[in-house]
Amino acid sequence: MVGVFQGAVTHEDFEGHRGTIKAGDVQWMTAGRGIVHSEMPAGPGTSRGLQLWVNLSSHNKMIEPGYQEIQSKDIASTTSDGVTVRVIAGQSMGVRSPVCTRTPTMYLDFTVRPHAAARQPVCATWNAFAYVLEGEGVFGGGGGGEKAGAHHLLLLGQGDGVEVWNRSDKPLRFLLIAGEPIGEPVAQLGPFVMNTEEEIDMTINDFEFSINGFEKAKHWKSQALVALGLE
Repeated sequence: MVGVFQGAVTHEDFEGHRGTIKAGDVQWMTAGRGIVHSEMPAGPGTSRGLQLWVNLSSHNKMIEPGYQEIQSKDIASTTSDGVTVRVIAGQSMGVRSPVCTRTPTMYLDFTVRPHAAARQPVCATWNAFAYVLEGEGVFGGGGGGEKAGAHHLLLLGQGDGVEVWNRSDKPLRFLLIAGEPIGEPVAQLGPFVMNTEEEIDMTINDFEFSINGFEKAKHWKSQALVALGLE
């Protein structure tokens, strides 16, 4: 998943998907059995965004790759009691994201006005973390709290939810991301993620010889890189 906050990024892949996501837009790519792609700045100036990788369970690792692109205006959102949430994945405050995720995932973009508080249930067995984009908030639950400012990440304990207070005079914006643990071994090398080292070796072989899902990689070129003289 890639979300853009400033500038624009152009995505291309060997399945023929191509699109430019601008500030506020999101793309969700499912690599599955494998996909070769490029993500390049779509113009001069600074581009800022965040990328999240979500692991797939063993029975989903070899599915066909997919690509979902959602413009900012189409992202589900709602506002109540000084809190606005944009629902990238999962559901919150009565609204649900249109994004399909193979692994149960929550990806919420909260903006909390000064002296307001946000409360979000999270499944007790899920892992969760918060990343502060702007402002400062107090994160906790059950009476406790930890202060965090911009560009800080907090790992949240498993429980029945999270509470965040904005006790400052400036808006607080943070991401709340949670997911269901897969409970499987993980083997990783570069961009490849499988369950065993043997599977990693097989996947690298498939990539190098353009077989078993990588056939299109042999002749595919990124047009953005071609324009830069890099392909």
